[in-house]
Amino acid sequence: MLYPSPSRPAAFRRPRLLIVGCGDVGLRVARALQGRFRLRGLTSQAGRCDELRAAGITPLVGNLDAPASLARLAALAPWALHLAPPPGDGGIDTRTRHLLAALGLSKALRRLVYGSTTGVYGDTAGACFDETRPTAPRNARAHRRVDAEQRVRWAGRAFGWRTSILRIPGIYAADRPGGHPRERLLKRSPVLAADDDVYTNHIHADDLARACIAALFRGRSQRVVHACDDTDMKMGDYFDLAADLCGLPRPERVSRAEAAQRLSPMQLSFMSESRRLLNQRLKRELRLRLRYATAREGLAP
Repeated sequence: MLYPSPSRPAAFRRPRLLIVGCGDVGLRVARALQGRFRLRGLTSQAGRCDELRAAGITPLVGNLDAPASLARLAALAPWALHLAPPPGDGGIDTRTRHLLAALGLSKALRRLVYGSTTGVYGDTAGACFDETRPTAPRNARAHRRVDAEQRVRWAGRAFGWRTSILRIPGIYAADRPGGHPRERLLKRSPVLAADDDVYTNHIHADDLARACIAALFRGRSQRVVHACDDTDMKMGDYFDLAADLCGLPRPERVSRAEAAQRLSPMQLSFMSESRRLLNQRLKRELRLRLRYATAREGLAP
C-alpha cells in the first residue's frame, strides 16, 4: 500500500493563488511565493506550460477572449492576481469582464488584486497628486483600463471580494525583456528638449512583484494604490541618468515638433502626458519598503 509523503498534507494546506497574466511580473511573483502558495496560472499559449511548471505554477490553458474556456476558474483559488492586459481595441476591457464573470461563479474567491496603469489620469501638466485624483483618460488604451477598474470595483461590491487596484507606471529592470533604457539608448532615439519634456514615473519589476504580494496580504477593499517608486524626474533626465550609468552617450534632445517627425505614435504617446505620483499608500498601507527607491538605484549596473 502506498502512503503519501509527510510533506504532502502540508503542501495541500497552503493557500491557493490564481495568477492571470503570467508575463515577466507574474513570474517574479511566482518565484517570490514558491513554497508559500499553491500557484495556478492562466495562459492562452499551450506552448508556455513547461515554462510555467518550471516556475512552480500549475498551468491552465484558457483565453480571456473566449469566455467558454474560463469555466474551470470558478473553483480554483480564493486569491487571484489579475495582470493580463486589455484587448488592443475597443472602448471597454472585454477580457476583464469575461474573467470577472467566470470568477463570479466562485463561492471561494475572497481577494482580487488588479494591475492597472497610471495612464488612467491622462495629462496632468506635471501635477503632483495622490490616488484621490479623478481619472481623465485621453486615449482608448487608458479608457479600457478605467473600464476594467470600474468592473473590478463593482465585482468586489457585488460578490463580497476584497479588491485592490495597483496603478502601475513604467516598469524597468535589467533582466526584463525590453525593460531597460539601455536598448533605446543604443538605438540613439532622441528625447524631448527640457522646455518640452514631461515628468514620468517608474517602478522596478522586482518591487512591483513585491507590491502585488503586499496588496494580496494587506490591500484594503476597493482601494487604489500607486505602485511607483520615489523618483521625481523628467523623461529626458531619466535617459541621461541611464546613459551615464551605462557609460553610453546621452540621447539627443529635440523639440516636440521634431520628435513628431522622428518617433513612432506609441513613443510620442508616452511623451504627451506629464504627472508626478505620490506613493504614501504603498508605503503606509501596504508597508512596502522599496528595494530600489529611485531609478538611480534600480539602473545601477
